[in-house]
Amino acid sequence: MGRLKGNRECIALNRPIFIKRQTGENMKADFIILTNNPLIVEKLGQEYSVEYEDISYEDTLKKVREYIYKGHELLTHPLSGSVKPNETPYKSVMVSDKVKGLNPDAVKIIEQAIQSCGKFEFKSDKYAEDVYDDFQYIDYTLISSALPSATAW
Repeated sequence: MGRLKGNRECIALNRPIFIKRQTGENMKADFIILTNNPLIVEKLGQEYSVEYEDISYEDTLKKVREYIYKGHELLTHPLSGSVKPNETPYKSVMVSDKVKGLNPDAVKIIEQAIQSCGKFEFKSDKYAEDVYDDFQYIDYTLISSALPSATAW
């Protein structure tokens, strides 16, 4: 984790790297993409509000949980796609950028998603390097598929 394609480098500093587009009429939507996938920063960071942190899949879900407990709305399911937790190291989840109030259903969804990480054997450190690029692309495709709906409302 922690590498950006092209000429952009990301050094793991164990702290978040925030990529924000200017607010105002150029902003495409009222949501934040929380991710540990550097490809999301590369592909979407100039158009959308992206918070990237070089952390594990499970820690990314815990970051989403922090936002949910602050009252942000969960906009994409944290277990979207057919790749099981701990098989892929990458996850991107969309939340509202505005606090809307604590939603008990969102709390239940994120807590169950975090619990599900413990149900699967950790495999994401056993792949060849090019497989990580594939996992980044799968995660990018999943979150990108939510963009038309998220930007429509």
